[in-house]
Amino acid sequence: MELTVKSRNGKITERQRQHIDEKLSKLARYMDGITSATVEVHTEMQRNAGEMHRVQVTLVGEHGVYLRAEEQAPDLYTAVDAVQEVLQRQITRYKEKYWRRGRPRRPVEPVVEAEPLVAVAEPEATVSEEPPAPAVIRTKQFKLRPMFTEDAIEQMELLGHNFFVFQDAETMRICVLYRRRDGAYGLIVPEAS
Repeated sequence: MELTVKSRNGKITERQRQHIDEKLSKLARYMDGITSATVEVHTEMQRNAGEMHRVQVTLVGEHGVYLRAEEQAPDLYTAVDAVQEVLQRQITRYKEKYWRRGRPRRPVEPVVEAEPLVAVAEPEATVSEEPPAPAVIRTKQFKLRPMFTEDAIEQMELLGHNFFVFQDAETMRICVLYRRRDGAYGLIVPEAS
């Protein structure tokens, strides 16, 4: 497993890096085929709690499986231990429920297609001050692999996100899956004009 440790503000000591490596290497016992692990450590001062360490780990497995967990604690070692426990539970859930041999396809909640957006003209603002322009603060790149909608739902749940971009295995089109407020899922399928 290829391990990458990034620190946003501060330096990771060799002892801390060894602890992270030791904890994450234990996950290989639960899931074969973890190809890489990216650990992001962020230390910040909080008004009520003092210094807090936030640790985010993203695991990439075979077949394009992504697992992500984030925990924070006053101590870096405690945060790493907590992240390892969360990832261990996610791996267990992933293996037991969805990837057994001969598993029957589970019924999926209905996917609701997004309605087309309608442009509404807004009245012009009378205030002369211009609001600040929105800025892109983070860019992520990832490889798309063809998958069915059921697999995209599972991947989105494993990552803990509210949306997921994937390539549909049937149509080979890029789609966006999202969680609706009522708990169901929506699917956006772009169409070229």
